[in-house]
Parts: sequence; structure tokens; C-alpha cells
Amino acid sequence: MNRRDALKSVALMMGGTMIGATALLTGCAPDHQIEDLNFTPDDLAFLDEIGETIIPTTDTPGAKATKIGEFMQMMVKDCYDAEQQQAFIDGLNTIRKEFKDQKGADFMKASAEDRLAYLNGLHEQFKASGEARQPIVINMLRDLTVLGYFTSEIGATQALNFIEVPGRYEGCIDYKKGDKAYAI
Repeated sequence: MNRRDALKSVALMMGGTMIGATALLTGCAPDHQIEDLNFTPDDLAFLDEIGETIIPTTDTPGAKATKIGEFMQMMVKDCYDAEQQQAFIDGLNTIRKEFKDQKGADFMKASAEDRLAYLNGLHEQFKASGEARQPIVINMLRDLTVLGYFTSEIGATQALNFIEVPGRYEGCIDYKKGDKAYAI
């Protein structure tokens, strides 16, 4: 065997070792991180679950039924500036990581009570931060969920009192405690 063949063999062996080591170390990679606004189906399902925690299914369908994750993605992509988009992505990654650290389970597999308690805790942190508070991701998620839900067909027709237009104008409508608000 000449020197050139020996070096090729060693390089091949070392390359195989490095590739094998990389394959073994992928088990040590950090949890799934959202990197940009091209969300995967898993990312959209994560947003759906957050929305469902904010507006759960009761006698009317919840936020997940309106595909709130897709709505959030569209709004963040089309309406938020670059700084807000990055804050949204960073906030989602923080929620995913901190929830797992605090509760010992993935957000997607946790109970509705644990999810709600965690999101309420985030909101309380925001309220306690005083005048210098930043619009952290919990406000973005809450606002997008409410906007997306009540402007969807399900929210406008099933959660709100919907009267199809055109209709006659009634300047004064009696409201009884417990009546649904009217959809626009």
C-alpha cells in the first residue's frame, strides 16, 4: 500500500467516524425550535393548542376549530414588522422550553389545566411588570386568538348573535343578561 492510498483510507475512516458521531449526537440536540415564519404542521398544531387554551370548546367550538394557528401565522407574516415577528418566534420558543422545564411535560401533551395555569402565569408576569412592560408574546397570542376567533365564521355565527345582512335597522334592541353579543 502506498502512502496516498493509506491517507485515503484514514480519511475515509475518520469521515465515517465523524458522520457516525454526528448521528449519535443528534439525540443531544435541543428541543424543536421555530426559526422563521414558515411554520411546520407541528408548529401550527402548537399554535392551535395555545388558541384552544385561550378560547376552549364549551357549548360553542373553540379556537382550534377555526384553525387559529394558520390565522396567527398569516397575521404575523403579513402585519407584524421584523422586530415583532422575531419577538413572536422567540416567545413561542420560550413558551415551549419553559413549559417543559416547569411542568416536566411537553405543552402539546399536558392537561388543559396545566396549560391554562401556565398561560395565566405569563399574563400575570406581564401585568406585574409595570409601566416598562413590553408586549410579550402572551399578549400577541391572546389578541390574535380573539381577533381570529371572532372574525371567523364559527366565532361570528356560533359564539356571537349573528343576524344576516341585509336586514332592517333597529336602533334599540333589548338586551337580557346572558344574551350573546352581536356580530358585526
